[in-house]
Amino acid sequence: MAQTKQVHIENNTLIFGDPSFSKSTELEGHLAAFAFESLARDPSREIITDYSGKGKQPIKAGMLLALAYLLSSKLKRLYPDQEHIGIVLPPGIGAFIANLAVTLADKTPVNINFTVSPSAIAVSILKANIHVIISSPVLREKLPNFPWTETFFDLSKQLKKLSKVKILAFLTSLSVFSSKNLIKWLKVPTVGGDKKAAIIFTSGSSGTPKGAILTHRNILGNIFQIQSLSLITPKDKILACLPIFHSFGFTVTLWYPLISGTLVTTVPNPLETRKIADVIEAEKATLLLGTPTFLQPHLKKTDPAKIASLKAVIAGAEKTPPAFKKAWEAQFNSRYLEGYGLTETSPVVSVNLPYVFNNNVLHKPGSVGIPLIGHEARIVDPETEEVLPPNKSGILELCGPNIFAGYLNDPEETNKVFRGKWFHTKDIAHFDNEGFLFIQGRTARFSKIGGEMVPHITVEHHILEAFDIHATQKMPIAVTSREHASRGEILVLLVTIEISQQELISKLQAFGIPNLWIPKEIVSVDEIPCLPSGKIDLCACQKIASIRHTNTTA
Repeated sequence: MAQTKQVHIENNTLIFGDPSFSKSTELEGHLAAFAFESLARDPSREIITDYSGKGKQPIKAGMLLALAYLLSSKLKRLYPDQEHIGIVLPPGIGAFIANLAVTLADKTPVNINFTVSPSAIAVSILKANIHVIISSPVLREKLPNFPWTETFFDLSKQLKKLSKVKILAFLTSLSVFSSKNLIKWLKVPTVGGDKKAAIIFTSGSSGTPKGAILTHRNILGNIFQIQSLSLITPKDKILACLPIFHSFGFTVTLWYPLISGTLVTTVPNPLETRKIADVIEAEKATLLLGTPTFLQPHLKKTDPAKIASLKAVIAGAEKTPPAFKKAWEAQFNSRYLEGYGLTETSPVVSVNLPYVFNNNVLHKPGSVGIPLIGHEARIVDPETEEVLPPNKSGILELCGPNIFAGYLNDPEETNKVFRGKWFHTKDIAHFDNEGFLFIQGRTARFSKIGGEMVPHITVEHHILEAFDIHATQKMPIAVTSREHASRGEILVLLVTIEISQQELISKLQAFGIPNLWIPKEIVSVDEIPCLPSGKIDLCACQKIASIRHTNTTA
């Protein structure tokens, strides 16, 4: 059933869709059983096309399931006491097999972010008590400083060791027996519910990465929520290039295709702009998922004819500059659909939809769409925590089947983000009367100046517009803040281009920007600090502003 604008407001709490959605018995299921049933339904169909190497490597649903199941038996036999299994692989067939195998073994996959510092990786491995890592020798050679565990599970080597007779027998069984009987006979786990399905370490844009526990209920809930949109159809083909260690990549480009049966084409790196365009052209992909940072290079490097098959781009993880959305749609003639989600929400909360349903327009400029079915949402005052009515800005709080179980071995941080059943997102937002969600930014990206909450992202957008700057690849500016002796806090503008204070003041004033919103200091940097996800590294930006001030006044 397609998502509708069914929004019920009760005591300033917004309830989206049928409340019974969150009580569905399907949410007590197990990812392994759902994936097994989906893949076994038509084992001869091609499910993934992998462009990790020089050419393309396809795999059929039955073979993927056979390899993953036989590998899961080996994992159970070799590591019976290991609850968490690390995975270090880019998007591709290997990542699909590894994650499915670990889940079929009823263990928890931990896809490790191999792009951060070795010390951060070591902390994650220690926190998750990981002793076994599934990876490849090629990647091990490329990551000499990675803190590998003693047990290195060479995926390609282990797959070659699998008995061809057993693979053939498994494939034969898929054509002879029903998937329900096979699930029973092969002891595929069927009850997941609130059991751990994944540990995903947050990117840490405003602090130390934390291990978010996503349950089977969380991920299944989000998959069913996405299915309710009818945005991704059986005829679609997803271009998957997002890292599996991010929840967007993990849920939407790995588990969603496995369970829904959607065809997927993989490219290992979202920054391989030209390769992505070539693959879209070759495979006639219809959907590209990404972040604004990863999508921006296409404006300069991609011939529109190459990606003419795309019907839409779905973007999240960071706010899209309005000018970029317009430029994309004008240049490529495909819809640019901005959504919103967090690691802790498994991840999709909302997305703009390209169509009209029952005379309801399901997209609105400046918004991130309407929250998916099963969500309850409210906006609370940052200081009093009073629940605010529509059109009033405050901190967004959510509850629903996709809200995570908490942070791994960190009850203190978990308690900080829950108010009873409500997840406190730390995002400043508001709803309009129709239920569309508008995100102003993280609380860490606001400064309280003169009693007013000043949004850094909005100031950045005003500066880009005032100076007619088009951020086509890396962000040339970033607004941060530092403490000030008399004012409490002031805005600081980091720039990689030449902007004078006088010019900044005159241009922003001409745009009608309040004086409180105009940065009081400008700091030149070689580049704006960013995380591997493309998000601005808030901690690093604030540190630069503070250190530069200290050095100047010393």
